[in-house]
Amino acid sequence: MAENKELLPAKYDVNAKWDACLDLTVRRFVYSSLAGTFGGLLLFRSPATRWASVAFGAGVGIGSAYTECSRIFDGSPAKSAPSKHADSPPPSQDVQE
Repeated sequence: MAENKELLPAKYDVNAKWDACLDLTVRRFVYSSLAGTFGGLLLFRSPATRWASVAFGAGVGIGSAYTECSRIFDGSPAKSAPSKHADSPPPSQDVQE
C-alpha cells in the first residue's frame, strides 16, 4: 500500500489537503478564540461584550482558515486582482515657474 501512495502526486492527494485544512481550521479557531477571550478580559467589563470579543476572534480564525483552505484546494486566488489604476503610469507633473 505504501507504493500506491508514492504514485499519487501531492497535487491530487485530497486526503492530505483535507487533513491540512482541518488542522488549520481547528488551530486558528482555538488560537483566535483565546486571543478574543484574553482581549475581552482586558478591555471589557460587561459579560456580553466579552462574549462578543470571543465570537469575533472565533470568526476571524474561521475566516482566515477558510481563505487558506480555498487556496489549498485552488478554489480561489490567494490575493485579489490588482486594480486598473495600478497598471497605468503616474500622471506627469509639470511645474510652471
